[in-house]
Amino acid sequence: MTSRDYSQEQGTATIRYYQSMRDSWFSWQILRLNANKSGTIAVIGTRGRGIGMKRILFIIFMGALLMTTPAFAGAEPQSGSTIKKSFGKTPDGQPVDLYVLTNKSGAEVSITNYGGAVVSIKVPDRNGKLADVVLGYDNVDGYVNDKSHFGGIIGRYGNRIAHAQFLLDGKTYTLAKNNGENSLHGGVKGFDKALWAARILHGKDAQSLELSYVSKDGEEGFPGNLSVSVIYTLKDDNALSVAYVATTDKKTVLNLTNHSYFNLAGQGSGDILSHLLMIQADQFTPVDAALIPTGELRGVAGTPFDFRKPTAIGARINQDDEQLKLGGGYDHNFVLRAVPESLEFLGAARVVEHTSGRVLEVFTTEPGVQFYTGNFLDGKTPGKGGVAYPRRNAFCLETQHFPDSPNQPKFPSTVLNPGVRYHSVTTYKFSVEK
Repeated sequence: MTSRDYSQEQGTATIRYYQSMRDSWFSWQILRLNANKSGTIAVIGTRGRGIGMKRILFIIFMGALLMTTPAFAGAEPQSGSTIKKSFGKTPDGQPVDLYVLTNKSGAEVSITNYGGAVVSIKVPDRNGKLADVVLGYDNVDGYVNDKSHFGGIIGRYGNRIAHAQFLLDGKTYTLAKNNGENSLHGGVKGFDKALWAARILHGKDAQSLELSYVSKDGEEGFPGNLSVSVIYTLKDDNALSVAYVATTDKKTVLNLTNHSYFNLAGQGSGDILSHLLMIQADQFTPVDAALIPTGELRGVAGTPFDFRKPTAIGARINQDDEQLKLGGGYDHNFVLRAVPESLEFLGAARVVEHTSGRVLEVFTTEPGVQFYTGNFLDGKTPGKGGVAYPRRNAFCLETQHFPDSPNQPKFPSTVLNPGVRYHSVTTYKFSVEK
């Protein structure tokens, strides 16, 4: 898989490559590449085992991309199955579908084309018993009325933008305010409230669903006609990959993510405070009272935000810490570790639930991850099977660029230019500890 961080002004592109993720936590490989005007890509650094490359042709990169795309001519029959079901209708009468992807081992992921929401993820525990490990609803009505963004594709901008505005090329763009004075997760009608076009893709050892959507110029205040494609792929090793691709006809800002709420003991089974979490981050971005980053990159050492070693989520969540009080718990962006070019990239996060033995590993091409502990869940809205979801009944690991980046020049840029292809990949790998 590959991804490209974009910066047309600097004339560079960064491509991160990883393969053989299924083998172990240490199977990441990253290439940081510099694209020159001749159409080739020059290696400016490597992360991985035994990678020694001076220069690589762009066509090789495209070939690698095609090899990881699940739909191409001549593919062998898939080992699992994908079926389409009715999931209800939108308030204006449009039919909504549910796509159920099943791999050869019986793991199952259900996705609706309403908001691209991941409705369920059923994976085995150490005894082989399947359980649904994400929060959600039984039909589209729940997602239409949902305020928590359960499982949805978040855009155009995941997380918050301060005062619902940003400056781009000397022009101020005013966005919809839906979080006090701020814009959150794309505005009043973000991508998780849109009806996406769906297409089943067939490939070897994987089941895939492609969702497409065109966000019109001015939608929720964002500039440019934006064409977005998101491909969900369930592999036979119980890894769920989410690949995002987008192009625009006008300079804009973009920050896409998925907002799944996880409980590895099973949705509706209680709080997640005993889950052991590790995040590969030495810094986080502290926030103000409105949960907008202050611009500081603060070290996690000596704070409740230090998850560099496996730590129970609830071990320090109620400590007398200003940042925890502001978030009502954890609701912060972690700066994923930047390692020397000669070392391996270790991924983003790892979570273990000891009762079931389930393990979740998160790999991403994004520079940050928002760790959220369901602080605003109130238990009043019934979820799947009528089960209510009280506070801290789930956690989120939203891979992303940093919140409020359009107003924070020191943060990695989220500007997307016409003619540049946005590409981001995040993979959620499920396994068990015996």
